[in-house]
Amino acid sequence: MKTAFRFGRAGLLVLVAGLFLAACGQDEAPAQAQQGGQEKPPHPVEVAELSRQDVALERSYPSLLRSDDEVTLVARVTGTLEQRHFEPGEMVEEGQVLYSIEPDVYQAVVNQREADLQSARAELERAQRDATRFERLLSQNSVSRQQYDQARSELGVARAAVAQAEAALASARIDLDYAEVTAPVSGMISLSRVNVGNLVSNGTQLATITPLDPLEVRFQLPQRDAFELRRQLAGSGDIAEIRAVLQVPGLDGNAGERLEGRLDFLGSRVEEGTSTVQASATFTNPEGRVLPGQFVRVGLEGLKRFEVLAVPEIAVGQGLMGPQVFVLDEDNVARARPVGLGEVAGPWQILRDGVEEGERVVVGDLAGIEPGVTIDPQPFDGEAGEIVEEVEEQERQAEQQEVEAAAEAESGAPAEGAEDNAS
Repeated sequence: MKTAFRFGRAGLLVLVAGLFLAACGQDEAPAQAQQGGQEKPPHPVEVAELSRQDVALERSYPSLLRSDDEVTLVARVTGTLEQRHFEPGEMVEEGQVLYSIEPDVYQAVVNQREADLQSARAELERAQRDATRFERLLSQNSVSRQQYDQARSELGVARAAVAQAEAALASARIDLDYAEVTAPVSGMISLSRVNVGNLVSNGTQLATITPLDPLEVRFQLPQRDAFELRRQLAGSGDIAEIRAVLQVPGLDGNAGERLEGRLDFLGSRVEEGTSTVQASATFTNPEGRVLPGQFVRVGLEGLKRFEVLAVPEIAVGQGLMGPQVFVLDEDNVARARPVGLGEVAGPWQILRDGVEEGERVVVGDLAGIEPGVTIDPQPFDGEAGEIVEEVEEQERQAEQQEVEAAAEAESGAPAEGAEDNAS
């Protein structure tokens, strides 16, 4: 019993010392295997030499779909609504007649104004002849100067009457055009707000036309994203390089719709209350698959961070001093290095500080790696996404094996109990 106690105490001391060295002694020599008195073979894992690169970002922002060309039809004349030439909810074309508001009444006014114009023109011709005749007679001293001036005055009045009649006719024709309410844009028309037979006046709202293709979203960029995007555009000068992707959540957990469009506006000021910058994007919607007012998320593709140090996201672990990566020394021994984290760019993690260009960093699976372990560097092909997928697949397989092992153990427990009872 005494020997066993001493052995347990020594094992405890070794365990505590090992934990202390693992936490604080990152520069100690690699651990040795006890079997056969030989060191463990180098751990094979992908290693990359850090170099500055451009990485693509993935950003999305909440917004609501809107139709920028939506219009509300308004009556421009007073009269009885005689006809409706559409069915609610159908697609109407630009220029299509939608309502008729007593067009015969306004046609009669036009006819009257045309007659007034003809009368004024006839009076003008008479006044023109009189003025010409009096001018000739004045040269012969056959009429007085006063009579000539009177003829010239009547000619001026006749010309003004013609101009007045022409203006009245133009106004009547405008009212006649307004008596037939036409569609200013193409789109889907709403329910009619006024029934046929009701009296409408100037300003009465009749219906709404909503174009469904294209649609627009206006969203808010955090000022940091907006500044970085403006800096990127300053280098390329072409906002068309930034593609917009519209993700519309589906019902009952469905994937929903995904539309591609273009970023066409980036604001020039920061909103004081939200510290954001307004932007807008336009999306084609030829089949009307989405509708204005829907909640969506707008993703921007083509955003980049230039000349940054980045590693695959799985290469960053958590140490006692926070996030860390493993850097290899000249002997291929792993040394933990605390790092400052920047943005996550897809499968890449941008590093703000803690490492320098040219250092070799472990970028593969960190399982089994600890400070002081000798590494067998494997080439890294630069595809961070593939490494992340491989590690995630390994983790899924390991979880599946654990579940299967637990199920087997649970199914075998009753049998073992039954054998014990039988014995």
